[in-house]
Amino acid sequence: MKIMRKFLGLFLAIIMGIGSAFAYDLVLPKTKKSTVDTNYAFFVGKAGRTETITINDEKIYVASNGAFAHSVKLKDGENRILVRSAYRTNLYKFYKNPKKEDQNIKLEEFSPKLYTVLKDNTPLRSTPIDFGLNRMSHLFEGTNLIIDGEKGDFYRVHLSKNKDGWIAKDSVKPVEDNIEVPKFITMNSETFKNASVHTIEFTGKIPYTIEETDKEIVFKVYNPQFSDKSVYTVNIKKPKKYVYKTISSNGVYVFKVNSLLEPENNTLEGLNVVVDPGHGGSENGAIGCLGDKEKDINLAIANELKDILTQMGACVTMTRECDGNVELDERVKIAKDNCANIFVSIHMDSIPDIKMDIHKNRGTTVYYFNPNSKGL
Repeated sequence: MKIMRKFLGLFLAIIMGIGSAFAYDLVLPKTKKSTVDTNYAFFVGKAGRTETITINDEKIYVASNGAFAHSVKLKDGENRILVRSAYRTNLYKFYKNPKKEDQNIKLEEFSPKLYTVLKDNTPLRSTPIDFGLNRMSHLFEGTNLIIDGEKGDFYRVHLSKNKDGWIAKDSVKPVEDNIEVPKFITMNSETFKNASVHTIEFTGKIPYTIEETDKEIVFKVYNPQFSDKSVYTVNIKKPKKYVYKTISSNGVYVFKVNSLLEPENNTLEGLNVVVDPGHGGSENGAIGCLGDKEKDINLAIANELKDILTQMGACVTMTRECDGNVELDERVKIAKDNCANIFVSIHMDSIPDIKMDIHKNRGTTVYYFNPNSKGL
């Protein structure tokens, strides 16, 4: 009888071992029941190399390392999705909210009011959308703005008679006290061998924009509290390769354009490069099929990039060198403090809300802000 119990225990252990060795493990979805607004449900995870997985009876491709990713088109209302293998069957329920009829959010206009910017590096945008390419400038804390309308999560900023901007509502607060209208003091430009410095001075902080044409960089400062025609403009001829930055202190705006010299002998001598491994610490970023955390892969790639750039002669600064939290504003500050000529932020994209095909949806993408960066 004892022998029988031992045999039975060994048999169950073997069966459980086989099951655990072949059972699939899902990273997404995180729960078996959820309400979503997306068009697709994503199933991402890993499985044993010999395990066959079906999702709603469709056989799923499993890569040689066990990774798999699959999307299922959702209909409005309840969706029931069965995930099966030889060792496990799970039912997932997605309730997709019916798509609301597209309703254009209307602009609500009101009498001009004075607001102030809450922190440095606040984007002033050309449209009321949180999207990187519509940034006109990055405003400084304490900049006073005239706001005369709202649309969704944004306020409309009056810059001049012919120009408006947009700023996120949570980035500003009303000015309660009467303040003195900023007055223009002076403008000045200086040209050096590899740089030009342009200064516009006022008695208070006001908004500015930076525009680029084919041949020029146009720096403008606006004083709409004084007059909606008060626009102070500096036109700077574009160097072949360049970087620029804006500094402000108590109403003094300094706009500096540096021309980048061609490195000698195919090296990167003289270039300051800031490498930014995305996320870190409590921010894991995306999670891969095998459970890898984006923050760890970002750091590994960043360290290899640092070694390559250093060997080529560049001076490299990392925004983080270990698994720690670094705020977005701090990353910007590191770049500015180190006079970065190049800032490279490394991320792993998560899956967009499209039909997923791991044979097609792969590769690299590069996003840049200034047209000057496209060549890089």
